[in-house]
Amino acid sequence: MRHAILGAGGVGGLIGVALATSGESVTVVLRAEALESYPPELWLESPLGSFTARVERTASIAVPYDVLWITVKATQLESALRSVTVEPEKLGAVVPLLNGIDHVALLRARFGHDRVIPASIGVETERVAPGRIIHRGMTVRLSFASMGEERLAATAEEFRKFGFTCQFVPDEMKILWTKLSFLAPFALTTSASGLTIGEVNRDPIWRSRLEAVVREVAAVGTASGTRLDAAAILPFFDKTPPGGRSSMQKDVAAGNPPEVDGIAGPILRRAEEHRIDVPVTRELADMIHGKAAGATKR
Repeated sequence: MRHAILGAGGVGGLIGVALATSGESVTVVLRAEALESYPPELWLESPLGSFTARVERTASIAVPYDVLWITVKATQLESALRSVTVEPEKLGAVVPLLNGIDHVALLRARFGHDRVIPASIGVETERVAPGRIIHRGMTVRLSFASMGEERLAATAEEFRKFGFTCQFVPDEMKILWTKLSFLAPFALTTSASGLTIGEVNRDPIWRSRLEAVVREVAAVGTASGTRLDAAAILPFFDKTPPGGRSSMQKDVAAGNPPEVDGIAGPILRRAEEHRIDVPVTRELADMIHGKAAGATKR
């Protein structure tokens, strides 16, 4: 199969290595100014092993592909989509692995409802240099909406052989809300505080804020039609490696635009729709906006 990956960061690089190592054709889509200097091989260091994988490089998607993987950050999505010039019907499937929920509607408006297969990935990975990816932690968890099982079954099997855990889930909103219920408390507390998740857990004030966000996400998700149990979510944070830092936290520290709207936005907007009070989620989002604005001025 022919795969294009829009987003050459940690997640996109990991997906690219796994597919190319299995013998699939992989093309990485890059900004035009980065194309010439980007290496022709992806390099991955992971508990699964050390890998190098040759890939094609392009600045635009103008020809057919079986799967278009979208792995950019939510803040980059609209600009990245300008590089996709091929007709939607020439793409077999579009699989977004973005944080949040609202990107699915945007992509379906662009590519068609049935072509976009909602999905999520649970992994800690980072691009440390162009084409060089570090994967920390053993497990890579991929969840796809069952509507894409026929088109992605063979690809999912290749991922399993590489060491990923893959599943097809009938309820696509369950995939997205479940990830958000873990990601939002983790990303918002670590980004607002500048602490690792272990330090958040040990600090009574920050731990109480984390627990409050869990309850708020669970309430909003449940009101939106996806039942979430706060009591079942909370133990996850006790088992998370204590040195963990969120991607949004790293963006704030580096002066990059944080994914506040992608992560907190769905909670805040749906809380307003359902008239649910989410004061801690709102407070932390405001704190992160403030930190990001301060970093921009420096």
